[in-house]
Amino acid sequence: MLNLIRRTPQTTFTSIKPQMPWFDGLYPIRQWLNNLEINNVALAHFICRMIPTQCPFERDICFFGRTILHIPPLCKLNPLYEEIIGLRFRALCYLADDCGEDVGCYC
Repeated sequence: MLNLIRRTPQTTFTSIKPQMPWFDGLYPIRQWLNNLEINNVALAHFICRMIPTQCPFERDICFFGRTILHIPPLCKLNPLYEEIIGLRFRALCYLADDCGEDVGCYC
């Protein structure tokens, strides 16, 4: 999504969202993902298990020990990538901060 940066008189930077979300067909899904509150331990664990930390599509194809092809991470081509990663981050923060659990197994 296109984010524009505007400088305010207090010399801080703020993000401005596009004024007309109707051109974005994924806007309702983006809003739903961004507004989804994590307040259940089982849901937080499920989200952390289902959303990987690294792109599962990135691969090195080797032939006789030599890398002949590198497939770059394709996750950033996903139009909902930022929202999904933000959801995973909120779930990790809920588990670590509110529940006091060790989230090292998800990193």
